[in-house]
Amino acid sequence: MSQPLINWFKFASPASFYPLAGKLWPWFAALATAFAAAGLWISFFVAPTDFQQGEGYRIIFIHVPASWMSMFIYCVMAFWSAIGIGFNTRLSGMMSSALAPTGALFAFLSLWTGALWGKPMWGAWWVWDARLTSELILLFLYLGYIALTAAIDDPRRADKAGAIVSLVGVINVPIIYFSVKWWNTLHQGASVSMTKAPTMAATMLWGMLLMALAFWMYSIAVALYRVRAIILERERHATWVAELPEMQR
Repeated sequence: MSQPLINWFKFASPASFYPLAGKLWPWFAALATAFAAAGLWISFFVAPTDFQQGEGYRIIFIHVPASWMSMFIYCVMAFWSAIGIGFNTRLSGMMSSALAPTGALFAFLSLWTGALWGKPMWGAWWVWDARLTSELILLFLYLGYIALTAAIDDPRRADKAGAIVSLVGVINVPIIYFSVKWWNTLHQGASVSMTKAPTMAATMLWGMLLMALAFWMYSIAVALYRVRAIILERERHATWVAELPEMQR
């Protein structure tokens, strides 16, 4: 019987995952830079001007991918939380903690770019629209997770408390996504859908998808970089950390 090429279960150990994360994060950072450069070029210099919204519509190339990532990262946090509770793995809580600040950043970016877009289009910086309100709740969930885990001294207890917040709060993600369908809302429907043809020009779509890939690669790179710091902090008394060369820390 042939052996698997990679034993993925060994990377559940912080000691095994730490060097892997160190090798991977620069590659994802490089991909994020490349995708962002291409996406920004297409979005702001190649994509045509919208016939209704003029040049102001170009903020969607930041706003929409940021909104996607704010929801996706929370789902990934909930996944890691479920793994942590189900299998009692230490790395799961560390990964959730590493992802939370980036998710909060994208939720904040989504709300502020939405406000900058909404002012000329709706005539108001903010309305208590279903999607805006549920996205604001998502930002509060991120901040609540960060504050709760930081307030508990014991890392294992902090991880369990944070996992409960993640798993309970994940119900807000489908509410954000389907809010424009479930309620009467000012927010426009999705321009990109898995079941329908896109309602935008091809160059606009490429710009948006490239920016989404850039944000995705950025999120992975930053999470891997941050989780290495978390691992070092929590495992600082472990023998394997003491044996690490200074240049590898």
